[in-house]
Formats: sequence, structure tokens, C-alpha cells
Amino acid sequence: MRSSHHRLSRYGPLVVWAALIFIGSSSVLSGSNTSVVLRPVLWLFPHASEATLALIHFLVRKAGHLTEYAILALLAARAFRTSSHQLLRTRWFWISLLLVVAYSLSDEFHQSFVPSRTASIYDCMIDSVGGLTALVLLVVRMRRVRTGSNSDRIMKSTLSR
Repeated sequence: MRSSHHRLSRYGPLVVWAALIFIGSSSVLSGSNTSVVLRPVLWLFPHASEATLALIHFLVRKAGHLTEYAILALLAARAFRTSSHQLLRTRWFWISLLLVVAYSLSDEFHQSFVPSRTASIYDCMIDSVGGLTALVLLVVRMRRVRTGSNSDRIMKSTLSR
């Protein structure tokens, strides 16, 4: 019972986030539906040109791709780093990145069947960069924490002399 609870707490958030990405790939988050994010921009800048609004909409959508897959990568890393399987624990970085890339490709494939969406290999690249960036930042943070704790101990032992 205990191990199944650990698995659920480890992999549950990853599965839920992947499901949310899948739901978002439907017409729910199509370009026509996400244009509502421009309302505050129109309120702040009522004289913004159509080209400016289109650029802002484009950038917000691409930032969404980057962010949602960065979160997916972090959840995958969290699950795999604490896995009971040694392979997942030791190769968590690459397995997490592989999962992000594969899920991104499958997500775009799914979108190719949704009439209000278009599949794009460029979106896959943005998704993958988001995942890779999050994983690299995680590794950097982990190294800083690891070396920071050693340097703190060295500093304390030096100061206590």
C-alpha cells in the first residue's frame, strides 16, 4: 500500500499535467479562443495596431508552449529522480527530456486532427527548448545547493578556528 501511495504522489502530478496539455491541445486553447488575452492590452494601449496585437498574441502563445513543457519536464524530473527504478534515477535528465520531446511530437500530431488547430514542428522545438531549459536550470540549482552546502561548512569551520 505504501509503495503505491509513493508512486501516485510521484507520478500523479506528471500524469495530470500531461492530461491538461492534451486537453489544451483541443479547440479549447486554439488561437481564436486565446485572443481574449489581448483585451487588457487593448485597454492599456487602445491605439495598438493589428500587427502589434498579432505579434503580442503570437508571443503569448509561444511563451505558453515554452512554459507548459518546462513544467512537464520538472514534473518528470521530480518523478524519475525519486523513482524506485535505478535506471530512471540515474538517467532522469535524459529520460525526462526524451519524455518532453516525445510528448510534444504526439501533442502536435494530435493537433493535426483538430480542425481549429494546426500542427507545427516549430512548436515542438519550442516545447523541447522549454523542457531542456527547465532541466538545465534544475541541474545548475542542484549543483549550487550541493557545492553551496560544502562551501558553507568550509566557511563555518574556517570561522570557528
